[in-house]
Amino acid sequence: MSGVRQEKLYLTVKELHGNKAYPVKDICRILDLNRSSYYKWLHRSKSAREYENEDLLHKLGYLYAEFNGIYGYRRLTDELNARYETSYNYKRIYRLTRLVNLNAVIRRKRPQYQRSTPEVTAENILNRDFTAEKLNEKWLTDVTEFKYGNNEKLYLSAILDLKDRSIISFAMGRSNNNQLVFETFDLAVSKYPDAHPLFHSDRGFQYTSKHFKIRLNNAGMKQSMSRVGRCIDNGPMEGFWGTLKCEMYYLGKFPDYDSLVAAIESYIYFYNYERRQRRLNKLPPMTYPQLLENAA
Repeated sequence: MSGVRQEKLYLTVKELHGNKAYPVKDICRILDLNRSSYYKWLHRSKSAREYENEDLLHKLGYLYAEFNGIYGYRRLTDELNARYETSYNYKRIYRLTRLVNLNAVIRRKRPQYQRSTPEVTAENILNRDFTAEKLNEKWLTDVTEFKYGNNEKLYLSAILDLKDRSIISFAMGRSNNNQLVFETFDLAVSKYPDAHPLFHSDRGFQYTSKHFKIRLNNAGMKQSMSRVGRCIDNGPMEGFWGTLKCEMYYLGKFPDYDSLVAAIESYIYFYNYERRQRRLNKLPPMTYPQLLENAA
């Protein structure tokens, strides 16, 4: 029997006996444990490492609760090390989180949407090359759907920079229409007027419209589109939707439009300014450009 599993069983006995007043003899019999081994474990003198593990579990439990259970053991390790200036490895934190069942929430499948007949199409220039040498070199975009209240719908449009994976701009509305996408695009252009990135999307009706193509041309951007039915061609954007829904949307209930809008705005701020990413040297997206400037 592994040490982690043995420890979990002993903790189970201790909890059931202490909180529920179940007899130790009966619990040990059900769990196939030796009573003398349990009492030896219970009355043992704790080592320095055990005291350290208890302190770590306390900190991990606090971080897990602070981030609403959305962090798995890797992100918990990154946050722990950054916050307390430590250098614990993933394996140790994995064993501890497994010991007390600190498991990250599970993602759900993205709903399928009906395809439209395009007015304008473009080649898949991006071709799943999800790397970028600099900021504003490649932008990805998409629209996703949320439900609130009595099965009413909110649509979120966003643009993501492939270099630091930050959300450059976003817009929300009750209708999935051209205006929503145009507003998102205009916000990004106003924020970075000198940017001329490769602009990648799926073949949604907004992105294949002539009016959107005019906007791209006026901004000096080259258009790239995913192949039909290949959502993986826009993988990082799809990944962001999954992260947002897993870490925010699926964890709450939203009775009205305004409460959902506030939650999305709060999460995107958290994602841009606080949520650490290993690919960014364990920094949040909006602090990563500072690292690039210092390295230049």
